[in-house]
Amino acid sequence: MKQKINHIYLLLLLSVMGFTAIGVSSCSFLDVVPDEIDTEEDAFSDYTAVRNYLYSCYSYLPESRSGSSSLDLMTGDEVVTAFEHETFASFPKGNYSSSNTVISYWNTFFNGLRQCYLFMENVDGVVDEEFTEDVKADYKAQVKFLIAYYHYMLIRCYGPVIIIDGVQDVETPAEDYKARTPLDDCVDFVCNLLDEAAAGLPAVRSDSQEFGLATSLTAKAVKAKMLLYAASPLFNYGGGNPSQEMQQYYAALQNNDGTPLMPTAYDANKWEECKTAMKDAIDSAEAAGFSLYAVDDHTEDSNTSPEDPYQHRLRWNLMDYQSGGGGGGNCEVILPDSRSEGYYGIQNKSMPYCSGCAWNGIAPTWTMLNRFYTKNGLPWDEDPETKDLDPLEIVTVDSEHENEAAVGEQTILFNLDREPRFYAWVAFQGGYYEVTSASSLGAYADDETYDSEKRRLICDFVLGGNTSRGTTSSTRTNNYSPTGYLNKKGVSPDMSMTTSLQTPFFYPWSVIRLADLYLGYAEACVETNDLTTAKTYLNMVRERAGIPDVDTSWSGVATLTQDKLREIVRQERMIELYLENQNFWDMRRWLLAEDYFNVKAQGMNINASTLQEFATLTEVDFERKFTSPTNYLLPIPNSDLNTNENLVNNPGY
Repeated sequence: MKQKINHIYLLLLLSVMGFTAIGVSSCSFLDVVPDEIDTEEDAFSDYTAVRNYLYSCYSYLPESRSGSSSLDLMTGDEVVTAFEHETFASFPKGNYSSSNTVISYWNTFFNGLRQCYLFMENVDGVVDEEFTEDVKADYKAQVKFLIAYYHYMLIRCYGPVIIIDGVQDVETPAEDYKARTPLDDCVDFVCNLLDEAAAGLPAVRSDSQEFGLATSLTAKAVKAKMLLYAASPLFNYGGGNPSQEMQQYYAALQNNDGTPLMPTAYDANKWEECKTAMKDAIDSAEAAGFSLYAVDDHTEDSNTSPEDPYQHRLRWNLMDYQSGGGGGGNCEVILPDSRSEGYYGIQNKSMPYCSGCAWNGIAPTWTMLNRFYTKNGLPWDEDPETKDLDPLEIVTVDSEHENEAAVGEQTILFNLDREPRFYAWVAFQGGYYEVTSASSLGAYADDETYDSEKRRLICDFVLGGNTSRGTTSSTRTNNYSPTGYLNKKGVSPDMSMTTSLQTPFFYPWSVIRLADLYLGYAEACVETNDLTTAKTYLNMVRERAGIPDVDTSWSGVATLTQDKLREIVRQERMIELYLENQNFWDMRRWLLAEDYFNVKAQGMNINASTLQEFATLTEVDFERKFTSPTNYLLPIPNSDLNTNENLVNNPGY
């Protein structure tokens, strides 16, 4: 065994070669980080030590639902928040560069890779009767998955990356430090390693203590997602029709020796490969008992609101992790993050304002609200029943709409006759916010605004109302909805308005779920012109959402050509996966980010003291900037570029 390592020297060298250390996040198996040790012999001395070392290999995974530091949660165009002072907000503002990367996964994932390869280099030397050959084989397969997964996430961020295929020799001369590998080779490396990992992993893990560890299903799902990115316009030569600007971008992305790093021609076969991988992942998941979540009453003790069965299952979809799946997990979630949510996560930040416990601050944008369909499964501006109506017309809610908003309350026409996902995930003027109590709202509520029997708050965003930014004489500069709407997705109806900061309702966060794969498969089918199959899988998601199938919705409205179905599948994906860390990436891989991320958000007039003034489309004065084509990929840190002369940055940085 090697002698004590000079950690500072080693980490500096590994940074130059593609490895850099950072702190790690924690919870469950992700909470385990090896103690400071003198020798590798200590780290691999027995079964317990090697298990802890394995768990530490997972600890570099990002916390996707972190309220302040997630790269991809609140950084697209789905929501705008009152928390623009927090770290994440630099990304929608475009305030990041190679000298100030703000949130950089480059360093994080390369250090995770170092941890993984040190494991692989030493695990065969472990001698312990508890550490059987079967356990060892499983551990090795998990680490292979993590090596592939870290590379996959690096590619998603940076495009072509440095491929790490083992522990690097600390004596490597500077001139031999690794350069970036062409994109197609990076994708092949990831997919081949995921195939190897899948062959050695179980489909599910029945032991609840192993919930969240790698399985063959997660490996197949990540492979399918990797091939989806590889086939998409950003990585597949602009979808075959790149603008002159993008052609120049692709041509500029090459190593110092002139090696092209991006494909220089469109490859339609990449969609066929994606289609095959998506179907393999779906078939394997369904064979293992996974399905779209469709439980109407997930427990007897929980808040029964929303009462509408479609709204109820959609609201609990992410949060009901007891309903099925291996290890007591959700029957739809294939890749979960089992860490707990912090006090400043999505739940407390989304709930109606209550001093000291909830901050009323995550607000869907007018763009996102328009993506949700009408009850007929069509966009508002294409539905024959709504396209000629004034969406801002003030109406009184009648009994026909009692499952959508409070009868007798006034709202805008736009908020009525929408699809169930709108009501499950969005709170609006005159609509509901399901909480178990609201006694602590004080001056912002009264007995008439909370239905204690059905345990739901009737929302009022006009100044002085219970979800507004304050009163006509005193408005908050923080902790308010910038658009006059509030997010409900990922917020448990079992949360309550208390007088102090409360621990959020626990549920594992969904990283990949079956609906994601269904829509990915539908997208690949559209691109390969298999439109019948595309509609089949699109309709599975629509049926669970409580809207008509695509043929019924669009009959007499539009012909479902390949181009139209591409548009529909993309919109379905933006709705179904709203606020699930997908919008940030999807808009980039579709080369649409410059159109959607470069404009300010809009919403209602939140400074209004009357409903008539409130019902006015108003621009949210928060900076939004996306520089095309530079921002389609993220910047590599200058510190790495300065120490590795063979490493080139992405164009524009």
